[in-house]
Amino acid sequence: MKNILVANDIIPVGQFKSNLAKYLNEIQTKRNSLIITQNGKPAGVLISPSEFDELRQTKLFIDSISRGLSDSEKGEVLSTSQLRRELQKTRSGKE
Repeated sequence: MKNILVANDIIPVGQFKSNLAKYLNEIQTKRNSLIITQNGKPAGVLISPSEFDELRQTKLFIDSISRGLSDSEKGEVLSTSQLRRELQKTRSGKE
């Protein structure tokens, strides 16, 4: 994600509405985020679909690591042979 440039990337909702196509094109080509304000306060953030996908994948990855660390701290771990059996079950469709 690129750094936010206050002069270019924070705009009021009225300006956003009147130039919607321009801003949609900008986030696609420049891969920048756009902060939209309403009554002088941040009201929303517009990002490209690819940026959204990257953020979502990063969050899923971090959540997965957090679950694994939590399981490990609780002692909820599998031995290598247990893991192999579980993987075989999953691959063969027998859960």
